[in-house]
Amino acid sequence: MLSKVEELKLISRCVLADDRRAFGTLVEAYQPRLRRFFMNLTLGDEYLSDDLAQETFVKAYLQLRSFRGMARFGTWLYRIGYNVFYSHKRGQHSTVGLEAAPEHITAPVDGSDIAMDVKTAMAQLTETERTVVTLFYIDDLPIKQIATITGMNQNTIRSHLHRAKEKMTKILT
Repeated sequence: MLSKVEELKLISRCVLADDRRAFGTLVEAYQPRLRRFFMNLTLGDEYLSDDLAQETFVKAYLQLRSFRGMARFGTWLYRIGYNVFYSHKRGQHSTVGLEAAPEHITAPVDGSDIAMDVKTAMAQLTETERTVVTLFYIDDLPIKQIATITGMNQNTIRSHLHRAKEKMTKILT
């Protein structure tokens, strides 16, 4: 994980010198986390997750001059990714549910029934619940940062987390 100072140096090099290698360093640092974020939102659709991550990085690169440094680069990047995902969903005019889950997630990951149960439970959540669960529990982001990414009120995020935990508990027990 890059420090905020390292991020700002890399961003400065990108903006001032059009240093694409500096942006490549940012991509390498954030790609695994962003891809995991999309994998959870798309219920394991690797191809769609890769496409969404690529689109997010392209948009971030094109909008890099608008980055003000008020929040961490990762927060700003997640906000772009969040918007990319929901733009995709609006364009698709459909809801991802268990019945739309890609076939390749039906087999347990690493032979673990627990992993499959969690994927099944995640599939039962609304997209908003899945988003906040992913950001809070999987990416370990604080509620304040999730509010910045999603544009939701912190109490709304807490409500979504609470409802998601209740739903998942019922499914998993």
